Amino acid sequence: MSKGITSKNEDYSQWYNDIVMKADLAEHSSVKGCMVIKPYGYSIWEKIQAVLDKKFKDTGHSNAYFPLFIPKSYFSKEASHVEGFATECAVVTHYRLKNDGNGNIIVDDTAKLEEELIVRPTSETIIWNTYRGWIQSYRDLPLLINQWANVVRWEMRTRLFLRTTEFLWQEGHTAHATAEEAVEETEKMLDVYADFAETWMAMPVVKGMKTPNERFAGALETYCIEALMQDGKALQAGTSHFLGQNFAKAFDVKFTNKEGKIEHVWASSWGVSTRLMGALIMAHSDDAGLVLPPKLAPIQVVIIPIHKNEEDLKNITSFVDELSAKLKSLGVSVKYDDREAQRPGFKFAEYELKGVPIRLAIGGRDLENGTVELARRDTREKQTVAQEGLDIFIVQLLDEIQANIYNKAFQYREEHTTEANSYDELKELLDGKAGFVSAHWDGTPETEQKIKEETKATIRCIPLNNKQEDGVCIYSGKPSKQRVLFARAY
Repeated sequence: MSKGITSKNEDYSQWYNDIVMKADLAEHSSVKGCMVIKPYGYSIWEKIQAVLDKKFKDTGHSNAYFPLFIPKSYFSKEASHVEGFATECAVVTHYRLKNDGNGNIIVDDTAKLEEELIVRPTSETIIWNTYRGWIQSYRDLPLLINQWANVVRWEMRTRLFLRTTEFLWQEGHTAHATAEEAVEETEKMLDVYADFAETWMAMPVVKGMKTPNERFAGALETYCIEALMQDGKALQAGTSHFLGQNFAKAFDVKFTNKEGKIEHVWASSWGVSTRLMGALIMAHSDDAGLVLPPKLAPIQVVIIPIHKNEEDLKNITSFVDELSAKLKSLGVSVKYDDREAQRPGFKFAEYELKGVPIRLAIGGRDLENGTVELARRDTREKQTVAQEGLDIFIVQLLDEIQANIYNKAFQYREEHTTEANSYDELKELLDGKAGFVSAHWDGTPETEQKIKEETKATIRCIPLNNKQEDGVCIYSGKPSKQRVLFARAY
């Protein structure tokens, strides 16, 4: 099959779009700004969901579901929150259509809502309005809730998975008796996201805190994980927010503490979205298509028969059935592609494009020799492997591939993280697609904004593992005690 994928060195943006479309992950919808996630793409998202959902439940959280529509008045109760989302909101004003008598369907002007409804851009307001009825005493705390949902943020410039008007995500919303407990929750969930990104997505991340300019609207602190893509741009892969008592006060959510005093509860929220799909593509893939870490690959091993006649196919199928049963018992997902309509070469290219970690090809001569041909997607290397003990060999090789994909991404990040000690050096590095640039900043939003306007780079985070060192801000020359990470970003 002809893949027709643009080289990432030639046009990274087109390369990304080509992979999304040609690997059958998603396509543009007839609804402007929205996407259709196709079955193969959705199967990857389902694996992401399943792993994260288990992690949430293992840390004591339960799933619930809250309304898609939020009364407009709820947003005005927390000033910074409404300001942060006002320009992205879709608003429902009417509840009925009618025929105009000429065969056209129009909005019925008599069916105007008394109060407009906002299509959920995030759920803090509707959830905290609900929590008011759920929380009365310290015995009701902590309240640890997660929601899997879709949200709408009206985007003018969209890219599949990375930025669409409607997207899928999860959002955790928790209530606590003390600030310390809420901060502990915020940091715990950041660790959950970081572990998932590194262990399952094979994507190294930097854990850090956002600057005040970059905080979530309504949060006292925003923690984040930042990853570096293969074009040297950063991608925010997950956030966890310490909300303080802002939403509790806005929606009057109080509890009676152990001493009998009435207090407002403390809160956190945290979330990741289908943006992770974009990160997965951009962190690992190549000009031949997707490269999927085995732990998230819907198909970990594909087996392709190469036969001359029906007798060959029958013998190969008998071997494959036995091997597949062994692999499945070891937790490995296997596909046997014995389609007659497609030639082996077409299948090889198809599964390479879709990022299947291991491909086995088996012919009549392989059966006689007790071998199979094995191809790795991460390195594109082929080798002849003995059939004896093949199931165990494959399990071990999948672990090796997972580690290799991570190590390659980690090495790329290390090679593309550079210190800058002057503003000219920062600009030069950014123009050279340096990736992360570590530099001193004076801590003021004014300096941060000036650098953003002049370089198109933002402070991605203040790393949590930062060492303290005396320095001067690269822009203002004012004293600084630590470096921050600058980068251009998605």
